[in-house]
This record gives sequence, C-alpha cells and structure tokens, in this order.
Amino acid sequence: MSIDASVGTLFETLRAKLDLHWAGSHMGQTRSIKNPESEATRTSLVGHLNLIHPNRVQVLGNTEIQYLERLSASARRDLIDHLFDGTSDLIVLGDNHLPPEDIKQRSEATSTPLFHSSESTAQLVNYLQYYLTNLFAEKIILHGVFMEVFSVGLLITGDPSVGKSELALELVARGHRLVADDAPVFAKTSPDTLSGRCPEILRDFLEVRGLGILNIRVMFGDSAIKQARNLRLILKLVTMTEEQMHAIDRLHGARTTQTILGVDIPEITLPVAPGRNLAVLAEAAARHHALLRKGFDSAKLFMERQARFMENS
Repeated sequence: MSIDASVGTLFETLRAKLDLHWAGSHMGQTRSIKNPESEATRTSLVGHLNLIHPNRVQVLGNTEIQYLERLSASARRDLIDHLFDGTSDLIVLGDNHLPPEDIKQRSEATSTPLFHSSESTAQLVNYLQYYLTNLFAEKIILHGVFMEVFSVGLLITGDPSVGKSELALELVARGHRLVADDAPVFAKTSPDTLSGRCPEILRDFLEVRGLGILNIRVMFGDSAIKQARNLRLILKLVTMTEEQMHAIDRLHGARTTQTILGVDIPEITLPVAPGRNLAVLAEAAARHHALLRKGFDSAKLFMERQARFMENS
C-alpha cells in the first residue's frame, strides 16, 4: 500500500485544524517526510528543536525563538546550519511566531518546507505526531463492514451474500454508526491496537444487494458515520444447518481469536438461519464484549452459581 507522506498532503490535511500557513514560496511541497523506523538514523518523527536527536519535523515555539535571540551571531548561524543540514523534512513555527528572516532565507535556499501557525507547539507536536504515526503504521485491508456498535469497533465478515450489508444497514437504522463498507483499512497504531478507517473513495457509502449503493450520510445524517474506530471485535456470519448450530458450545458460544498484524482480536461466529434477528444478536455481542473487557464474565458467573447450588442441594 503506497503512503503519501508528502509535505503538501500534510498541509492540505491539517491546515484548517492547525491554522497552518506557508512561509514564503511553496518550495518543497512535494518533499516526502521520511519514516525514521525505515532508516538507520537517530532521528524521530516530530518534536521540539533537538540538535542531538533531531526530528524529521522540527517544531519551534516561544522557548526556541527566545533561545535563538540570546545567541551570538556566530552561534546563531551554527544552530541554523544544523537545522537545515538535510535531516529535517519540515520546520513548523508555533505560538503565533512568524519565521525570522535568516530562517526564512535558509528555507528558500535549501527548499526545506517552512510553516507557521497560531497554535501552541504542544498542540502542533500532538497532532503532527498522531498524523504521521498513523501514516507510517503497518496497514492491512480486510473484507467486511466495519461498524461502531455501542462504542465497540465491530467488523462484520462472512462469505458473499451472507447478509453483511443488510445487517449493517439495520444497525445504522437502529442508531449505530458505519465506518467502512467492503474494504476497511486497519493500521497498527500501537502494539495492541488496530485503528480502522474507510478509504476516501468509499466514504459514506454502503452497498446493499437489490438496493444498490446507498449514501448513509445523506440518508441518516452525519451521526450515522464514524471516521475511525479501534477494532475490538470480529463478528463472522456463517450459514449453518440445524445440526451445526447444535454443535456450538452453549456456555461460551463460538468465540475464538484472530491475529491481525500481530494483534489478537476476539472473533464470534454467528450462525445465520431463518428467524434469527442478527441486529439484536450483534448488539448483544457488542454489549457482552464490553462487559468482558471490564472483567464481567457471564459464563463464569453462571458456573459459579451452579456449583454453589449443587453444593447446597
């Protein structure tokens, strides 16, 4: 999967949220921000000015500007030489500072992109770090419909025509939210977290056989769409015979674990059969999973109660 790590794309994505402005010309907008993890360097992604452990994106604010102003002319030149030695792919000034003329000139001379913003440097570092961490995260596309059900990121999977989209549509009608249909993209944003979102071309749309492509945002409103959600549970729809359904563990259900990008995600196999209300079952699965994460295990409680009953009988 190609990664668009260009400075120009970063600017267009975050300029409204971070009040970003180009300083001078737009030279360097096609420059790509390098992923430090793919290099044998001591650089990191985003941070305040650090010449010992430089960042691919250097953020300067009140502290850095005041420090520059206290330096002698030669020391200031040396620091700016370090700043523009090719290590940094982007320099951002925050705290409503405009770039000093010597920094602006060096930016133009080296084609190093230079932004300024009214936002605090802490805000800039947080948002830029989040954006780039997600951009460079290991990613995978999974087939299914990704939903938010009772605040649980729920991926509905199954064979074609098993009823994934119909279930998703009913869940949306019941007040839950669609993240992505057909090809959600999941990124490993931490050792135990997969964040899922929708490819831009598919955003807001849900395909339902017989009805075609539906725009969920237009039909149900903005509240029916969720931009991103962490994957917490997989619901696998499987058409089963009566005999297969009777073979399922009646105490714990058909609950297993699927490993995706090294992250273990609980998976529930949900039988599809006439007369079963899949939307209610999906809601129950999400609620039950949330209780398990809080340490409440219904099966364990039932077994303990049964053991006490047998002891007292």
